[in-house]
Amino acid sequence: PGSVSAAFQEYLQHLGLQDFPCGLGSWNKSRLHALRNPWAEPAGLEEALPPGEETPEALLELLRDQHSPWALPPDCSPQERLLREVAALAPELLHGSRIFQAFRSLRLLDKGVEEVDEGLLRFQQLEELVLSANHISRVTSAHLPRTLKVLELCCNAVGDLQDLCAQPPPELQHLGLGYNRLCGPSQEKHLTMDFWPNLVSLDLSFNSLTDLLELASQLSTLQNLRILLLQGNPLALIPTYRGFLVDSLPRLAILDDIHIWPEERQQFHGLAGQPELIRSEARVVVSIGEMKGLPNPKAFQQLEVGSEGPVITYSYCVTYEF
Repeated sequence: PGSVSAAFQEYLQHLGLQDFPCGLGSWNKSRLHALRNPWAEPAGLEEALPPGEETPEALLELLRDQHSPWALPPDCSPQERLLREVAALAPELLHGSRIFQAFRSLRLLDKGVEEVDEGLLRFQQLEELVLSANHISRVTSAHLPRTLKVLELCCNAVGDLQDLCAQPPPELQHLGLGYNRLCGPSQEKHLTMDFWPNLVSLDLSFNSLTDLLELASQLSTLQNLRILLLQGNPLALIPTYRGFLVDSLPRLAILDDIHIWPEERQQFHGLAGQPELIRSEARVVVSIGEMKGLPNPKAFQQLEVGSEGPVITYSYCVTYEF
């Protein structure tokens, strides 16, 4: 699709909010006609539905019964199930542009999205936006709804935060940028209180950040930050990495999915004041458990002295990629 708007239209087609048993159609014509005309005489309870129409209960049954061809898969979100039921009971609430007001959460995973376009501004009630596993390299903050509290951009190609930080959503509480292409030292300046005053959770894991001192200095301005993920970055290989962050960010509660207990904080107390302990080097120990498919040298008999037979030697090269 290319853009978020295009991917959203495909998503709506998948939900089928305008198709039987949802939406406006011959299957609920008389019921909706009565809603549009409050002065019309109400039909008697004993009066049967016109041919081809369904009761609201029957329409809901078609949506909820897992054996129904119109049922959503069991792993669908509660929001998707709710939207389908609203589209069956009160389809006018989701007709036309009203559909955008119904979304509090929008998840478009692995949909080939490359552009976060201004069509997102139509979602005036949106609080959660998840665009993981797409091909997004640039996010213009002016295209993001100001109501956003959660923005997840994991597994994309974001390499620069400048456009995202131009006018970021002021109420954002979680920012997920794991598995992207962020590399220091120019990105740390965008991770401060000036841009994210309400940020509680920040995921920067598996990028290419290297400057631990500068990053800790900027993150220390985030007064509400409680959860931080930095594993998978080169700076996480520094021997004093965890202790330095624990002491530099006293409000932090969880670092790399591990809770920070008072005993650990006491253990590393004062480490933030000794930046000379942070060296730009790391040691990696690699252990080989088992290798298969290689000839066993012991299986070859040594040739007798003076033998004219050919001598065969084997050599192996093992490489590691980091």
